[in-house]
Amino acid sequence: MSTRLFVLDSNVLMHDPTALFRFQEHDLYIPMMVLEELDNNKKGRSEVARNARQASRFMDELMSHASQDQIEQGLPLNIHVHGASNGALPEERQMGNLFFQTVSYPNALPDYLPGNLPDNTILGTTLALQQKLTDRQITLVTKDINLRIKATVVGINAEDYHNDQVLEDVDLLYTGRYELDTNFWESHAREMDSWLEEGRTFYRLRGPAVGNWSANEFLYTSEEGFEAIVRTVQDDEATIEIVRDFSNTSHAVWGITARNREQNFALNLLMDPDIDFVSLIGMAGTGKTLLTLAAGLQQTIEDNRYAEIIMTRVTVPVGEDIGYLPGTEEEKMTPWMGALMDNLEVLTKMETGGEWGRAAANDLLSKRIKIRSVNFMRGRTFLNRYIIIDEAQNLTSKQMKTLITRAGPGTKVVCLGNIAQIDTPYLSETTSGLTYVVDRFRPWIHSGHVTLVRGERSRLADYSSEVL
Repeated sequence: MSTRLFVLDSNVLMHDPTALFRFQEHDLYIPMMVLEELDNNKKGRSEVARNARQASRFMDELMSHASQDQIEQGLPLNIHVHGASNGALPEERQMGNLFFQTVSYPNALPDYLPGNLPDNTILGTTLALQQKLTDRQITLVTKDINLRIKATVVGINAEDYHNDQVLEDVDLLYTGRYELDTNFWESHAREMDSWLEEGRTFYRLRGPAVGNWSANEFLYTSEEGFEAIVRTVQDDEATIEIVRDFSNTSHAVWGITARNREQNFALNLLMDPDIDFVSLIGMAGTGKTLLTLAAGLQQTIEDNRYAEIIMTRVTVPVGEDIGYLPGTEEEKMTPWMGALMDNLEVLTKMETGGEWGRAAANDLLSKRIKIRSVNFMRGRTFLNRYIIIDEAQNLTSKQMKTLITRAGPGTKVVCLGNIAQIDTPYLSETTSGLTYVVDRFRPWIHSGHVTLVRGERSRLADYSSEVL
């Protein structure tokens, strides 16, 4: 099979600088306009600016000792580049060459496309390559959907950059629960062991279905009402535990009880001290924030398991930005924390003692709940904290890594979000940082995930989520 030549758009490198090393044995071509756009976007402290600078560093190292003739013949990409090994292809695998535009291609564009726009200049360069190298398959790779449309119109094969996608289809995303077949016990109960440990019921099972399970995945049967959590999985043997019933008022968490099966699963994860990382995905009104905050208050104030609750979220507005906000870090973040305030209002209303009692409860909560900005998280370490990352679907995989690695000993991290409500450009359901961590943390024994499916906010909210 002959190698292909991929022309990279600037937004691919500004999205993932290591894209230079992710095309295996195929060759890459960088138009001069791409270098210009990297230069125009290199300033600042944004993720795009950092990626633009890193992409430039990679290319600078590749050509640091190359002559003009070597640059024109193509720089081999299997040369070791410092910093490119994280997630890049192994050095021993055969990789292609990196070519730069060294000649101009005037009049390469059709008359109906103006040539002074950066996107059209890249199109013109790709068209000229296609006419010059008739024996090679040339593909333009870009994250810009409109550029892919224009490329197809003028006869250029164009593709999205797929290497950053966690899954091919978001429907394949791990849900954290597994419904057992009606004949499950017939095929798995022959070698079953059961025992009690500290008042909890455990089972050890063997059988063909066990290989599909993950640690801390929930098992259930719709008809019999059986609900359990997988504790360990090894080959075709698994240890499972009957879940706690948080729908019972005697097991209420800060006055909150589970209203459906998935909420009960979520509370089992949130209240488990052996689980350090929890991710909850669900549409509006499924109770993600309320359950998480109730579990945090219970374990912080009542159980003294954590020193305080830290809540943060990425500040991406739904509409037009409201501009500069005065005040401290916490005061600046207050407008973005409406969900926190709304849920705190619900939770403090459950406190007895009248107005004075609620005022005392609010004063106590304000000292134990801190609001922090994502922008100032780098370099920090949080010890014995209960960290809530809200609206996590708007974070990239790198931002998610930066936040989660802040966790020190005794800290629990909870990520909340709805991957159907992504407001960040260049992120989709399959490339979101929330999708990324759900997939990557799945096999870890100290993590758990649940997808909430049933709205409990109001009948109006539930209906609007379905039809709008």
